[in-house]
Amino acid sequence: MKCGLLLSLALASVFSLSACVHNTAGVWINSQGESGIDSGGFARNIALEGITTRRVGDLLQGSTLLINKASGDMRVQYKFTWYDANGLTVEESSTSWQSVKLHGKQQLQISAVAPNAEAIKFEVYVRETLSN
Repeated sequence: MKCGLLLSLALASVFSLSACVHNTAGVWINSQGESGIDSGGFARNIALEGITTRRVGDLLQGSTLLINKASGDMRVQYKFTWYDANGLTVEESSTSWQSVKLHGKQQLQISAVAPNAEAIKFEVYVRETLSN
């Protein structure tokens, strides 16, 4: 009986933690202003600040400031992921990683518009890319 209860608690913990895991190998921020770091080395050079949201017609638009804190150029990719009121992704296949080259100390506002009116929140992920 104890073993079954412990197993149930362990599984519940794993499932509840997996819902909160962001694994971009970079940094992320969401429309509520919460942010995180998946790679400390990358986060020393790149930051996301200042989430802004607004309505464009019946669609949500989100933007954030992408900051290169390093003195050298960096090529990164970013992606917006949109969520509905139930926390489910909205048209995940319609969003893709966008590449951008940031020069030393450059700041760039990145933005995107939700694919449909069901999206009420979003997350922005940024990761390093090694391609030119």
